[in-house]
Amino acid sequence: MNSRTREMAHIVMRGFDDFHRYFLVLTQGARARFERQDWQGVQQAARRRIWLYDEHVNNTVRAVLDYNRSPLRHQELKALKQAFNDLLINHANADMAESFYNSVYRRSTRHRSIRAENLYVHPFVPQPGEQDLAPVTWHYQIAPGALVGTLQHLLARLRLAPPFIHLARDLEHVRRTLAEQGLADMPLRLTVINTLFYRNKGAYLIGRLERPEGPLPFILPILHEQGGLVIDTLLLSHDDASILFGFARAYFMVWCPQPSLLVQFLRPLLPNKSDYEIYNAIGWQKHGKTIFYREFLQQLQASRDRFVPAEGIKGMVMSVFTLPSSDVVFKVIKDKVTPPKTVDRATVKAKYRLVKQHDRVGRMADTMEFTNFELPLNRISPELLDELQREVPSQLTLRDDRLIIHHLYTERRMIPLNLHLEQAGDQQLHDALDEYANALKQLAAANIFPGDMLFKNFGVTRHGRVIFYDYDEIAYMTECHFRAIPKTDHLQDQLCPEPWYSVGPNDVFPEEFKTFLLYKPRVRAAFSEQHMELFTAEYWRRQQHNIESGMVGDIFPYQCRQRFRYKYGESREE
Repeated sequence: MNSRTREMAHIVMRGFDDFHRYFLVLTQGARARFERQDWQGVQQAARRRIWLYDEHVNNTVRAVLDYNRSPLRHQELKALKQAFNDLLINHANADMAESFYNSVYRRSTRHRSIRAENLYVHPFVPQPGEQDLAPVTWHYQIAPGALVGTLQHLLARLRLAPPFIHLARDLEHVRRTLAEQGLADMPLRLTVINTLFYRNKGAYLIGRLERPEGPLPFILPILHEQGGLVIDTLLLSHDDASILFGFARAYFMVWCPQPSLLVQFLRPLLPNKSDYEIYNAIGWQKHGKTIFYREFLQQLQASRDRFVPAEGIKGMVMSVFTLPSSDVVFKVIKDKVTPPKTVDRATVKAKYRLVKQHDRVGRMADTMEFTNFELPLNRISPELLDELQREVPSQLTLRDDRLIIHHLYTERRMIPLNLHLEQAGDQQLHDALDEYANALKQLAAANIFPGDMLFKNFGVTRHGRVIFYDYDEIAYMTECHFRAIPKTDHLQDQLCPEPWYSVGPNDVFPEEFKTFLLYKPRVRAAFSEQHMELFTAEYWRRQQHNIESGMVGDIFPYQCRQRFRYKYGESREE
C-alpha cells in the first residue's frame, strides 16, 4: 500500500468528518430555532441537512479524483478500501463512515462496474454490543410522592430559555396520567436522553421507565403557547412511541455525536421498528439505507418465499412488487406510463426528491432510492419477471443468476386504502375515511396537494393511520389554481362529456373530488359531514392564503384527545 493510497483514504475520512461536523452544527441550532419560534427556519434547516450529505460526498469524490488525476481502477479501489480499514478501527463512528465510503465509491465509478468486495456490504468493524449510555442519559430514582419535584429538577437541567407557564399544573397532569396506569404511587426508575428531540413546532423529552418486564416509553412533548412553554401530554405506550418515530414523518433533530448510542436507547421503546428506521428517524437516513440493505440480505438468507407483484390496483406510473415475508415494497418507474398519465421518468424522480426534502407531517411515506439493486433470479416469481420485462425493460440487466434493477425505490408496505375500505366494517369504514380526510387537510396545511387523490394511492398502517404514497402528481398547494365549476343553465353543457369551460394546466376543481371518491353509497354515507369542505374551492384557497401568509399549522404526532387540554379539560388561556 503506497502513500498515495493512504492519502486518498484520509481524503475520504476527512470528507466524512467534515460532513459529520456540519451535520452536528445544523442539528445543534434546533434548540435556538425552537426557542425563538422560527418555524420557517426549522423547515429550511431540515432541508439543508438532507442536502448536506450529497454535497459532502460529491466534494469528496472530486477531491479524490483530483488528487489521483485519473479515474480509479479496480486495484486502486481495492487498495483504497484496505487503507480506509485502518482509519476505521479507532473511529467513534466507524459504522457511519463505512456508509459514507460506500457513497464515495459508487459515485466515483458513476455506479458502474460495482464490485461487492470494494464496498462495505458487511461491516468491517464489528457492531458494538451494549454500550455505556452514560454520555447521553440522565438517571433518576423517584420515590413515591417525589415525582413532581424530580421532573421540575429534570426540566430545569434542560435550560430552555422560555419559561414553563403552567408547570405545576402540567406536572400534576403527568402524575395523574401515571396514576391512571397504576404507576404514580410506586418507586420509579426513569432514564432520559439528556438532550431534547426537535421536530416541526415541538421539542420532545424522550425517556424510559425501567421495569423488570421491560422499559416503558416516557415521552413529554413540549410546545409553545402565549407567554411560554407547556407540556402538552405524556406518551406511555409503545404504539405512541412508534407513531412519533414513524416512517411518514420528518427526521428529528437531536444533538448526539455518536448516534449509535441513541439507537441503542430507543431500540426497546420501538420493538416493531428495525434499526434502519430508527437511524432514519434521527436524521441519519443514508446510514439507515446501509442498515436496510444489510437487513435485506439477512432476510433473503432467512426466507424462501419469492418476490411477487404487490397487491392492489396496478399503478399507471410504477411497477410495484414485494417479498411477502418482508414489510417493504419495491417501486420501479415504468418505461411507458399508462394513459391518461403523461409524466416522464425525470419528473417522477423530481417528485420523489420533493417529498424527501419536505415536511411529511406524518402523512407521506419515506422512501429510499437505490441504483443497481441486485436480486437473486430464482427468488423472482414468473409472474413478476414477466411484468418487469414488459413494463421496465430499460431498467433491467440479467447477469448469470442475478437480476439487476438499475433504479428503484423502497417504501414501507401498507394495506392499500381502497382494499381496506372494501373489507372494513361500518366503524372501520368511518374511521378510515376520517383518517383519509385528515390526511388531505394536514398535507394541505404543509403546502402539499396530492394531485391524484384516489383511495388506491393511500395506504393504511398497522396503527390505522392513512398515509399517502403515490407521488407522480404531487404539487405545492401554492402552484395550484383552485376553481369552482362555472354554473350553466344549458342542458347540453351539463350532458357534454367534455367541460364547457376553459381548463388551465394548474386548474383544480374540488367539486369533482366528490364524483370519483364518494361514488359508492356506503362510502358516501360514512364520509363525515365535517369533511365536506374538501369539495369546495373556498376551503383550498383558504389553505393557500394561510401558507402564503407564513402560517405553519399545528400537526400533532398523537391524537388530540391525548392532549392534556382535552383530556383534563382545562383552559390554556387562564
